[in-house]
Amino acid sequence: MWTTPSARAGVRSGKAGPSLARCATARKETDIHLSPPIRDRQSFRHEALLWSNADDYRELLVPFVEEGLAGGEPVMVATIAEHEEWLRDGLGASARSVRFVDMAAMGRNPSRIIPAWQSFLDSAERGQPIRGIGEPIWPGRRPQEIAECQLHEALLNIAVDPGLPFWLVCPYDVAGLGSSVVEAAACSHPALLQTDGYHGSGGYGGRAHVDSLFTAVLDELSGVPTETDYRRSTVGRLYPFVATEASRAGLSPVQASGLAAASQRLAAGSLQRGAESGRLAVWDQPDAVICELRDDVTIVDPLVGRRRPLAADIDGLWYVNQHSDLVRLRSNADGTTVRIHVWK
Repeated sequence: MWTTPSARAGVRSGKAGPSLARCATARKETDIHLSPPIRDRQSFRHEALLWSNADDYRELLVPFVEEGLAGGEPVMVATIAEHEEWLRDGLGASARSVRFVDMAAMGRNPSRIIPAWQSFLDSAERGQPIRGIGEPIWPGRRPQEIAECQLHEALLNIAVDPGLPFWLVCPYDVAGLGSSVVEAAACSHPALLQTDGYHGSGGYGGRAHVDSLFTAVLDELSGVPTETDYRRSTVGRLYPFVATEASRAGLSPVQASGLAAASQRLAAGSLQRGAESGRLAVWDQPDAVICELRDDVTIVDPLVGRRRPLAADIDGLWYVNQHSDLVRLRSNADGTTVRIHVWK
């Protein structure tokens, strides 16, 4: 039901493929009429809903949910509590047949969202049409979280089997989000739904958009980090190093221990991928402690760490994604960078 992982978690040394252009921010919208295909012929549909107020939200999404329930389709709604209440009010008694999930909890680290959808889809009967509402971005999310949600939205297009009859609508608050965030939705959604109907997404980037995001260089952090190198003979020293720096930065003992364990696990995974050595840095930021690990090995599978591990979690990325506030991974011809954020 999901696309299969590449061999050895998609790792290679040496140069990556050619760089790919980013999705254009200026989108061309073409008015088109998109009607649901016959149920037994549906495939994956990934759409962005551009809404401005609670009435828009209810008027466009309640019928979407009701139609799915009437057809016997499993429906999962992952949004924040306020928007869940809007839908519950509009659905009435039918809300009891919907699986509601708190996106603020499930999507705290956006890397955990795809595995949650995977579990929901795997619970359905093979070939059964399924519907979902997923709202990973809302006003108030940190810029780093929004950037990871945008990567998540792009990754959905390669994570889900294109033949799977899954219809997913992702709401975007036009009034509350910045214009650049709303415009970026066109890069990761083939169709845009507004109050006046459907519009084709001329900016949709597909796999090229995924690659442009995954290979991008992360933004520079302010301040001077505390740094150390690691290799097989010294990786065991990282736990006390990170725990000490995290405690000095004001994290609780539990937070400091968790960050130290995650960092050491990532470093061991880095060496397992083939790196001879790597660099670890710890930043004390106003709202977070950030631990960054870098090595010179390229990862070519952008979904690494976002699938339930079928065997040992060799990279440690699944573990870190499940136990961290935010994880940012980028990989290109220069190597791989992973940042773990722990919010203060």
